[in-house]
Amino acid sequence: MGKTRTRWPVRTYSRLVPGASGRVLVVDDNKVIRQLIRVNLELEGIEVVTAADGAECLDVVHQVRPDVVTLDVVMPRLDGLRTAARLRADPRTRDLPLAIVSACTQHEVDSGLDVGVDAFLAKPFEPSELVSLVRKLIERKRIPGRTLGATGASAGAGGRGCGGDGGVA
Repeated sequence: MGKTRTRWPVRTYSRLVPGASGRVLVVDDNKVIRQLIRVNLELEGIEVVTAADGAECLDVVHQVRPDVVTLDVVMPRLDGLRTAARLRADPRTRDLPLAIVSACTQHEVDSGLDVGVDAFLAKPFEPSELVSLVRKLIERKRIPGRTLGATGASAGAGGRGCGGDGGVA
């Protein structure tokens, strides 16, 4: 018999980082992964807000106004790919840089590209790869029209992306 778990609403975490170089909305249903990403980005001077799934992301994204959103693929209520599609469909978030941070398949990478995801980072990842990817996406937002290279460009040290494919699209 499988385990079931009641999910109570999770309060979104945010810590003001003095002199932050950007704000990231981290969306992952795994609390440990959210905390790992948060700590690594905050250590680099990036402000982080978290959400436990795609539905919570859509609830807070307009209040938080992040520079970048990172999304896990497999989450309850609303998965990362459907969340990305909804963010792209909304004129207020259409140009918001989106990165999938997940152990995803080639099909999920292709689906992510189809809905307009900007970058992919495979779990497990090196913290330096995460920071490099987020910084590139923040910079991309600040300089409209700037591209970071073709699909398959390095995601940071090591250049691993989901499915072994690459980083910033």
